[in-house]
Amino acid sequence: ILGFSTPPGRLSVMAFILNALTCALGLLYFIRRGKQCLDFTVTVHFFHLLGCWIYNSRFPSTLTWWLVHIVCTALMAAIGEYLCMRIELREIPLNSAPKSNV
Repeated sequence: ILGFSTPPGRLSVMAFILNALTCALGLLYFIRRGKQCLDFTVTVHFFHLLGCWIYNSRFPSTLTWWLVHIVCTALMAAIGEYLCMRIELREIPLNSAPKSNV
């Protein structure tokens, strides 16, 4: 069903891309470490590969399936790492007391 030539195929591809974007937000909220984003992204997609293999009783062999998942893996890892790095690189407040003008 994944393909670029039919409307249901394009809709499925867009759903996978939107899923990668929302999972990148999940990396931000659950992982919070830029160094671990790639590891968790590859792990999630590996478990998805295993689930597809078990569900369909055969290994995914279409080029489109592999292209979509490689792009989604790269997108999820890159955006997740970018978001996590923005959080990690914030300034650490040294003084928590309110400032007063004396």
